[in-house]
Amino acid sequence: MTEREAVVRLQQVRKSFNVGEPTEVEILHGIDLALAPGEFCAVMGPSGSGKSTLLNIVGLLDRPSSGQLSIAGEETTQLDDQALTRLRGRSIGFVFQYHHLLGAFSALENVMLPMLGLNGFPNAAMRERAESLIDSVGLTRWRDAPAGRLSGGQQQRVAVARALAMQPALLLADEPTGNLDTKSADAVFELLRQVNREHGTAVLFVTHNPALALRCDKTIEVVDGQVV
Repeated sequence: MTEREAVVRLQQVRKSFNVGEPTEVEILHGIDLALAPGEFCAVMGPSGSGKSTLLNIVGLLDRPSSGQLSIAGEETTQLDDQALTRLRGRSIGFVFQYHHLLGAFSALENVMLPMLGLNGFPNAAMRERAESLIDSVGLTRWRDAPAGRLSGGQQQRVAVARALAMQPALLLADEPTGNLDTKSADAVFELLRQVNREHGTAVLFVTHNPALALRCDKTIEVVDGQVV
């Protein structure tokens, strides 16, 4: 798999905090990782292993201390903050453990937010795409309901729809089922698999649930800042 073919490629990525100080500590130790288009990969590891740091770097929310990171064929380590924001907005969708919806906004309005962030004002095309995404996650009846009145499982479905608003090549899911009951967790996982299969979206799925990890295409384990 060439760099251009990979949706994500990390080469010898390291991340240190408090650089140059007595308390300097290296969290990630030379990570090599590649994710192909349409691949669904589970990320597992104990608390404090570096999973969140790794996800923040892949999501362009933080920069590696050294090494190379390519997203959708674009090498990122030399990009300025503005260019990183643009690349993140068009190439990466996020689903977190907590949905981070605006409770007073409707489900539809929450899904439109990423599009508004890049285009500045709403239009008919945005609304049409948001409606289509809401329908695709099975929430047609709740399009106009305030997000704060939806159940936890429904809120995560809205979060998945929002993450797909910009048709990203990569979806980062950080414990998206961690706060849900078993039935809702299974439904959200199956929704992510459906998105993966139907749209060819690559998925990095952080989980502590080995049963869900077994249903992914592959699993990587992060232990003490290294992929094992």
